[in-house]
Amino acid sequence: MHVAELWRYPVKSMIGSTVDAVELDELGIVGDRTWAPRDLERGGIRGAKKIGELMQFAARDLPDGHVEITMPDGSTATTLADDVDDRVSAALGHQVRLERLRPADDVEHYRRGAPDGDDPLAEFRAVMGREADDPLPDFSVFPPLIGEFESPPGTYYDAWPLLVMTTAALASLEAALPDSVVDIHRFRPSIVIDTGDDAAGHPEFGWKGRTASIGSAVIDFLDPCPRCVMVTREIDATIPSDRAILRHIIDDLDQNVGSYATIRTPGTVRVGDRVVFS
Repeated sequence: MHVAELWRYPVKSMIGSTVDAVELDELGIVGDRTWAPRDLERGGIRGAKKIGELMQFAARDLPDGHVEITMPDGSTATTLADDVDDRVSAALGHQVRLERLRPADDVEHYRRGAPDGDDPLAEFRAVMGREADDPLPDFSVFPPLIGEFESPPGTYYDAWPLLVMTTAALASLEAALPDSVVDIHRFRPSIVIDTGDDAAGHPEFGWKGRTASIGSAVIDFLDPCPRCVMVTREIDATIPSDRAILRHIIDDLDQNVGSYATIRTPGTVRVGDRVVFS
């Protein structure tokens, strides 16, 4: 097995891009999710679980740590511009402010915003895309801190720093959903591992508790990743909104696609690097 793709997402919930190599530190991919939108209507850092149209925006790194945002209409703005928040908010139809990642000890920055209503379970079902009679995912797979914070302080990740998918998983989704657009942008992986032509299904589900060396880094695999409403979102005209994808994930995949991982040993990972389990 080897690394097929590496993804970096400069702004939380916006489209990212593939890169040839990444540096992994203790918190994740260096340069990944270094900006995020703050909801100026309800407060708190928010992603596409709540503001779905964010997935129609794209972001790319600039050399000075700022980013360039591409709006759904193709126009661009950078975080250096005084009017970037106004332009993003107007295109989004929701008042937001782009904010840069802050240190972990600035805990107020990461605290959750106001709830949508008086029923926290209904709100959780909404962000996870679950119907009233659907099972809920196992809460224990998420870091305990995210009950209080929108993301683990010091990061803009929803939960854990790495999401790993395999080429087998993507092929399995395509085979199971012939009438859907199974596009990798829906699933937002950090690392895509080529498992070879003979692999089928979702082999990463069986890697929980295992450790792998990739390049000069070492990662620990955690639980499979429970998927939320984001996999159903429209990205553009070629990748439309589609509830069937999440329906398959809930009904046939025990609610999961891909697996979480953390970094045991920081290092460099490149496309083509072998994946070696210890």
